[in-house]
Amino acid sequence: MVDFVCQSIQRTGHWDTAVDRCVLTYEERLLRRKVLTTQAGAKLLVDLQKATNIDHGDAFVLTDGRLIEVAAADEALLQITADNLLPLVWHIGNRHCPAQLERSRVLIQPDHVIRDLMERRGASVADVFEPFTPEGGAYGRGRTQGHAHSHDHSHEH
Repeated sequence: MVDFVCQSIQRTGHWDTAVDRCVLTYEERLLRRKVLTTQAGAKLLVDLQKATNIDHGDAFVLTDGRLIEVAAADEALLQITADNLLPLVWHIGNRHCPAQLERSRVLIQPDHVIRDLMERRGASVADVFEPFTPEGGAYGRGRTQGHAHSHDHSHEH
């Protein structure tokens, strides 16, 4: 049995007050239909029209108009630092890895192949445990996209 039902979301910056909170990993934030448990222990049925990437700071809109905040959960990540991150970011992007880009570091999901590549290219790679909020990007999950780009570049005419 569920306590609440959500059929839409409100994007970050477009809402004020929430009655509860759901803390979800990056993978858990790609939703279409799923029962979640809020921090207060309530059962929330998310029932969206299509698979949607829910971002940190968005809110689930309940059928009665109240909101439940979405927060990015701490998760295992790789932190990549280097004197020059730009060529490293190119390699990460070339492999279509979700990445959280910051001025002095890049965060990615654990991947031993990328870790090895980064270390061979002179980067420092450390295991960290923190929220993951990667860029949407052309091939990654965006606000209205589902899973990553399919790599099928054919076009129907």
